Amino acid sequence: MTWRRRTVVPALAVCVVVLAGSAGCDTSEGGAPGEVSSSPVGRLLDERAEDGSPYREVDEEGAPQVTVEVAPDAEGGWDVRLRVRHFRFSPDGTGRHAEPGRGLAHLEVNGRRVAVLRTPEYHLAPGAFPRGTHQVTARLYADDGSVWAVDGEPVESTADITVSGLEPTPESSVEPIPEGPGSPEDPGQA
Repeated sequence: MTWRRRTVVPALAVCVVVLAGSAGCDTSEGGAPGEVSSSPVGRLLDERAEDGSPYREVDEEGAPQVTVEVAPDAEGGWDVRLRVRHFRFSPDGTGRHAEPGRGLAHLEVNGRRVAVLRTPEYHLAPGAFPRGTHQVTARLYADDGSVWAVDGEPVESTADITVSGLEPTPESSVEPIPEGPGSPEDPGQA
């Protein structure tokens, strides 16, 4: 009688890994409507941002946070700095799946996207905006393109900047140069 030894252990290990992996996967299915998943990547909501990106709802505790700060520079432009908590910027080439507190920021001026940021700093060029007050908004996105959200609201911050250019104004104490003899147009005798 010949005994054959079968290798059962590797097959069992694969089954355990597959079962454990699927139990820990986040899905956007399940749960009651309006219920926030206890998963750190949250769950996708039906609500969408203006650009069509779905909101990714997470619990307020430990949720990503952002504050945008804008300061004028010496050349007439603006230095933008994002202060973030519970958030890391993903490097270029990162996969398109959501990870807890990770992603990028979209920078908008007056509701128009001007940059996608993978770092907390950006420079707005001088002369890029007309005179007046403008809103600079930073909104945090997960790597899968969803918008981080808390209580159905996007995780974002807005700061106002005021562009004040020097425009010539007539002063009553300045008289125009007279025309005629002796004027720059007619250098003859006065």
